[in-house]
Amino acid sequence: MEQHLRGTGILTRRFARKIGLASMGKLMGLLHDLGKYSWAFQHYLASAVGSGDPDEDKVPGSGHRGSVDHSTAGAQWVWWTLTAAGDPVLGFAAQCLALCVASHHSGLIDCLSPEGTDQLSLRLSKDDSDTHGVEAWSAADVKIRTRIERLAGSPALKAEVEQFIENICTVGGRGEGERARRMRLGLAVRLLFSCLVAGDRIDTAHFCDPAGVRWRQGGPYRHWPQLIDRLEQHLAAFPSRHPIDGLRRSISDACREAASRPTGAYTLSVPTGGGKTLASLRFALHHAALHRHDRIIYVTPFISIIEQNAEVVREVLESGEPIGGGRRIVLEHHSNLGAERQTYADKLLCDDWDAPVVFTTLVQFLDVLFGAGTRGVRRMHQMANAVLVFDEIQTLPIRCVHVFNHAINFLIQMTHSTVVLCTATQPLLHQVDARKGALALAPRAELMPDADDLFQALQRVKVRDRRKSPAWNADELTALAVESVDTRGDCLVVVNTKRWARDLYQRAAAQLASDEIFHLSTDMCPAHRRAVLEAVKVRLAAHQRVLCISTQLIEAGVDVSFRTVVRFLAGLDSIAQAAGRCNRHGGPSPGLVYIVNPVDENLSMLPDIAVGRDQAQAILDRFRRDPGQYDDDLLGRQAMHDYYRHYFFQRQSDMDYPLPCTRFYGATLLDLLADQPSACKTYRRQHAGQPPHEIRQAFQSAAREFRAIDAQTESVIVPYGDAGRRLVLDLFAQFDGHGAGPRDPAAAIVLMRQAQQYTVNLYPQVLRKLQAQRAVTLLGDSSLYCLDAQFYDANFGLAVETVGPQEVQIW
Repeated sequence: MEQHLRGTGILTRRFARKIGLASMGKLMGLLHDLGKYSWAFQHYLASAVGSGDPDEDKVPGSGHRGSVDHSTAGAQWVWWTLTAAGDPVLGFAAQCLALCVASHHSGLIDCLSPEGTDQLSLRLSKDDSDTHGVEAWSAADVKIRTRIERLAGSPALKAEVEQFIENICTVGGRGEGERARRMRLGLAVRLLFSCLVAGDRIDTAHFCDPAGVRWRQGGPYRHWPQLIDRLEQHLAAFPSRHPIDGLRRSISDACREAASRPTGAYTLSVPTGGGKTLASLRFALHHAALHRHDRIIYVTPFISIIEQNAEVVREVLESGEPIGGGRRIVLEHHSNLGAERQTYADKLLCDDWDAPVVFTTLVQFLDVLFGAGTRGVRRMHQMANAVLVFDEIQTLPIRCVHVFNHAINFLIQMTHSTVVLCTATQPLLHQVDARKGALALAPRAELMPDADDLFQALQRVKVRDRRKSPAWNADELTALAVESVDTRGDCLVVVNTKRWARDLYQRAAAQLASDEIFHLSTDMCPAHRRAVLEAVKVRLAAHQRVLCISTQLIEAGVDVSFRTVVRFLAGLDSIAQAAGRCNRHGGPSPGLVYIVNPVDENLSMLPDIAVGRDQAQAILDRFRRDPGQYDDDLLGRQAMHDYYRHYFFQRQSDMDYPLPCTRFYGATLLDLLADQPSACKTYRRQHAGQPPHEIRQAFQSAAREFRAIDAQTESVIVPYGDAGRRLVLDLFAQFDGHGAGPRDPAAAIVLMRQAQQYTVNLYPQVLRKLQAQRAVTLLGDSSLYCLDAQFYDANFGLAVETVGPQEVQIW
């Protein structure tokens, strides 16, 4: 116990120093497991390994995990100790410390529930017969008690908290309201909590696996000069193969020059194909070296973009002699396997983002900031003092806009981080309702000095508005796609729904050779999609005939270049992204992009696409009447600005993350994480006074409701190809289903990482259909399913009906 508390205190102190709360961090680490000194918990441990009293009726707790409360004792001690003198500064510190210590296994609890109940006071007033606090304190190691008492009474602790309070109240400026300050306070508490959870878990991991210590780097990293040198050498040797390469070089040079700017929120508005990945990396490396940032975190919407961009960056930064003892420079973290339940198999996939350059998904990023439990939040402190680069920021879920803006403002204002928003179609995050939370951009926020001229120079396509009345039917759309292949050699059709993708593929396949037509959708696992894309790229490079029919997954970050693109009517940002797959390298003749309106398109389950389509239609109508108002450029910055202005106006009521009215009385997620007006009003009515604590957020309720994407999905591992079939067999060999975990944990980690490439995420109703047909089998004691080979189609991926002759199951 003494070793663990000291070790956790050291780590938590180091992490919390990033926000100026080193003493609070160390005190949390020393206190968090105080309750484990009690006889009840010690007996619980003994009974868990078979050496305790077999008569459970005589043993407090049943021996089941979590049956003895060991987290409240430390919370109560720090609460009563720091509030005894009546000092409001120490009283506020007591709230923060007690909340984090009491929550370190469950995730942050509600302080004030949405119903107006003071949950924090209820937890802190828990009877000593349940918390064993007095006994635990008496039984604790003398050295631990001495350290705790010295820290709790130190002037340094009060000075830290006073500075922290001042920062919370002033960094946003005079014009902001109470909601922004409350939101900042909640995020600061969550970051402090992250420090404790990370320190606790890392110290425990070191105890369980001492050999694993050598792989941890621990940050901060001081390899920036070497990494900069490698990138600059790579850029200097980069050949000019296409006319567009000169423009890409100028974009990169502008990013290098802008790296000397202060920390803040910046935009990098570059048309698709402008080389954003290496240009933003150049900014990030030089900026991190100048401002002594700890790490660079790339956040992208799709795993396919992570894999593509991380491979590019890894080839540059991990070439040559090993840096930092051969430890990892570029880390990818994008596991979606078992995301909703933390079983043994899921824990194998956890990472601490402990590397100089980290690639992760937008879903993972948002889960770290707002998700439930402790697995994601442990990484939040790694976002402090970092450079965060968001690729394709226009994919940010509309309901997350305000909470995202608050989080970015907090990371910049309170943790010395810098944020870069990269896209060809910048959403107007700084122009949304400031009362609910608008992004605070830095002065001279755009990294490109002449973004408007750049978009003109990078025009590579002609957009043809081919909407008509009546709308295009399937036969007409098939004829347009096949005719484009016949006349121009290739064509990409981007649709909004999987049903249309399958229908058009089947119709066109009857008119083209089998090696000329391809299909892409999220029913296909990443390995399958990557194989299709590679085949498409080979044919395009050889100037062979290609027709590719895809859902919108191909629009962001996929490096393909067609002569013709047909895009189903959608948001103007989606149309611009699809146009980015046309004449990508700036050939001598412009590419053609057709916008079409299909008949009988059901978007009832895709509200974001439906609203975007309607707003884009209004812009298209205005463009038809007067192209000059948009400088004759339908995809230019002025047209995109008008599109987002109208789109955000239409969706403004969705941006603060509405919650079910029947359970939350009209409150939003933003309310729960900020000022809680409804809950405070209820409390005042019931108690004739203000809530007793400064921290009023309903953290746990908000986390339970938060989903980065609209619907929960389940991960299913599919036996795609020989490699996928072997993987499934190997996984079933590891997980025997007897509850003991994998036979070889090290081998299981490798297999689970490989499984990311053979996974399809399913909505619950689809999974139920497969379960009814016994098409999926649970993988041992994990929460993951494997799909029967009969339900995976070579062209379309996962199917809810058998796709071939009956075969013997492979497991």
